[in-house]
Amino acid sequence: MVGDRYFEPQVETMPREQLGALQEERVLELVEYAYAHSPFYRELWDAHGVHPRDIRTLDDFRARIPFITKDMIRAHRARTGDPFGGLLCVRPDELTSVSSSSGTTGDPEFFAEIWEDAPPLVTAQVRDLWELGLRPGDRVLSPPGTFRNLMDPGFQALGAVVIEVDTWIGRMHEVVEALRKYRPAYLQMIYPQMVELEHLAEKTDLKEAFSSLKGASCAGQPLSRKMRERIVNDWGIEVYEYTSAADTGTAWECREHDGFHLWEDTVFAECVDVKDDGWTDAVEGDLGELVATDLDNRAAPLIRYRSEDLVRLSRDRCGCGRTHARMWVAGRRGDETLVRGRSVVLRDIWQAVEDQPETGAGVFQIVRQRREVEELRLRVGYDPERTADVDALAGRLSEAVRERTGVKPVLDLRTEEELLRTMPSVAKFPRVVKS
Repeated sequence: MVGDRYFEPQVETMPREQLGALQEERVLELVEYAYAHSPFYRELWDAHGVHPRDIRTLDDFRARIPFITKDMIRAHRARTGDPFGGLLCVRPDELTSVSSSSGTTGDPEFFAEIWEDAPPLVTAQVRDLWELGLRPGDRVLSPPGTFRNLMDPGFQALGAVVIEVDTWIGRMHEVVEALRKYRPAYLQMIYPQMVELEHLAEKTDLKEAFSSLKGASCAGQPLSRKMRERIVNDWGIEVYEYTSAADTGTAWECREHDGFHLWEDTVFAECVDVKDDGWTDAVEGDLGELVATDLDNRAAPLIRYRSEDLVRLSRDRCGCGRTHARMWVAGRRGDETLVRGRSVVLRDIWQAVEDQPETGAGVFQIVRQRREVEELRLRVGYDPERTADVDALAGRLSEAVRERTGVKPVLDLRTEEELLRTMPSVAKFPRVVKS
């Protein structure tokens, strides 16, 4: 039923005019609040000759308030010794919790939070879990650890029954048995677990094991076309990907699977084309960098934060009826590699790697010290049970990459298990590494 589809229908289907007015009200309050309480913003805005009294509309905000980057926050932290990089707007003893990012692109970032019943990130995801189909009385498998805070309060807010199971890498055979025993409606997965399940699929009936699921979510690593086809068609899972909303929260797919929804009552999102001499708005639907502003974070808000995520953004109403903006992620600004002037992108390498049966799981990394290099160094993981001749695989893979990219790679072949063990993050397998 359509009436049962939205957890907060008045918010999720709010007319664009009302949504814009709400954003303007919250942005103007935020600018005044941040200037009064954050050493980072006060110092930065003073240096740019900006004061809250100058900001009276969203247009003023976008014209006058400067962008910030992760490196700027890190520099403030290094200079002052402030672990929160000058963003904290409250006394430390007012905080409920401090969680961290995955650290995939560098040192982990810390997120200061104030909450009563549930963390802000978890609270926002309740809408997405409801859209996925989770309802009171449903069971969910939840990992006992935490990442960006404990997820259990969000499940419990929906009336779901939480079953704690160790779902970490290397234990997916136990997860499959737990699925058969408890028959949950929902499961969270990450990319390395998908690789592990591929091997289990040769020995067990995953479609039967996953048959109780209304859906499963996947984050931390975009799914390739082939991987998604296996999950949906071979394993029978309705999979919902979600991604970061520039560290202000998360953005999920709905049942239409047509872009990631940004909850615009919690984030003011911009899509911009940044150049050396300034910036312009990206034409709606064209590629640009996602810039985000926290609208619901009074502890340590991010304001005009450049994410380095390259996205297409649309504010057209989705087929699900929601009015909030959607984005389609193309990759990260820093992931493009120039090999003797030739552009090489992850997508082309991914397709070449997946086309080989022995490396079909798509476990690979570009190894580089800088964006512009003389040779394309690739580290690729292979399945030893499917690999009879590593040298023959190297020859085929090298030619496939050359056909896709125009560049002959320097290959370092390792087993999938060996390569996945190098993960520095609890959730993400980095595709571009320095060593």
